[in-house]
Amino acid sequence: MTKFRKLNRPTGHRMSMLRTMVSQLVKHERIETTVSKAKEIRREADKMVQLGKDGSLCAARRAAAFVRGDNVLHKLFTEMAYRYKDRVGGYTRLLRTRIRVGDAAPMAYIEFIDRENELRQSKPPAPQPPQRVPLDPWARSNLCK
Repeated sequence: MTKFRKLNRPTGHRMSMLRTMVSQLVKHERIETTVSKAKEIRREADKMVQLGKDGSLCAARRAAAFVRGDNVLHKLFTEMAYRYKDRVGGYTRLLRTRIRVGDAAPMAYIEFIDRENELRQSKPPAPQPPQRVPLDPWARSNLCK
C-alpha cells in the first residue's frame, strides 16, 4: 500500500486540490506552495509527465482523468514529452523559500527543470558506474571469513 500525506483534508478535497495544483504547475511551470503539498504535487506531476512521454491513447485518457483543462493535456503530450524524452525521471525541483507570515508554514517553489528562467540550473546526468565482474562463489566465501 502506498503511503501519502493526508494534508489534514478529506479524500475528495485532497484529490481535487492535487489535481488543480498539478494542472497549474503544468500550465505555469512554477508555483509556490507549502513544502508538504509540494512533495505530494511532485509525485503526481512526475506521473503525468511519464504518461505524456508514453503518448498512447490509454495514457492520454489516464492523464485526462487527472489534470484539468485541454490546454494542459496538450502541453503534457507535446511540449513536455519532447523536452523530457531523454530524461528517465526527476522532472521537478523543490526549492524551499521562506516561512509564511501568519501560520509559520514552510513555503517552497516547485518547478519543472530544463526550462527557461528556472531558479537553479540542472545538474548534468551522472555517469554510470563501471560494471564489476561478479566473483565466483568460492572467492566470495573466502572474502567473508
